[in-house]
Amino acid sequence: MNRPDWRTYLVTQESLSAGRSTPEIVRAAIDGGIDVVQLREKETDARWRYERGRELRELTADAGVDLLVNDRVDVALAIDADGVHLGASDLPVAAARELLGPEAVIGYSTADPEEARRAQADGADYLGVGAVYGTTSKKDVDDEQNGIGLERVRAVAEAVDIPVIGIGGITAANAASVVEAGATGVAVISEITAADDPKGATAALAKEVSHD
Repeated sequence: MNRPDWRTYLVTQESLSAGRSTPEIVRAAIDGGIDVVQLREKETDARWRYERGRELRELTADAGVDLLVNDRVDVALAIDADGVHLGASDLPVAAARELLGPEAVIGYSTADPEEARRAQADGADYLGVGAVYGTTSKKDVDDEQNGIGLERVRAVAEAVDIPVIGIGGITAANAASVVEAGATGVAVISEITAADDPKGATAALAKEVSHD
């Protein structure tokens, strides 16, 4: 099993990047110290994600930063990504593992401790837990899961042995509380993509969640 040790995690969304391209944002985030990038871009088709993914693969590989693909195992394979991030409506974790192999990093989204245990048993390497504070960046978050709070983060973190990444409404101002609740790191979209200075926003986030 892989055990990623990420503190800062960027989820891309070009439509929330203030007119800038996702490669521009990722380049700035890398300069600011980002640990991992997830190619999300929910509103685009597979060809678009493949083309953007190839650009991001080159950028992240040169910088030694991990690259994941949201939902799409086929795109992850096609661009030689480090892994995928899955949800309840995607391929099961075990099926993705068979396709991607033992070295791939596979994440899974849940805010439920029991489901978290099952994901770990199925071979997930880490969990994405949220939306911690509520989010408007992800339109597919159920109302019930939008703003779960720090106690739910703590409950999931205590239920599993794999890393937990908090996501949803996280900023540099509240990120430290998510780590104090048991998360190993935090994932953001607009905190970096919509920032006037994405490099500075990444560095500020990294400073708040450093475990040193």
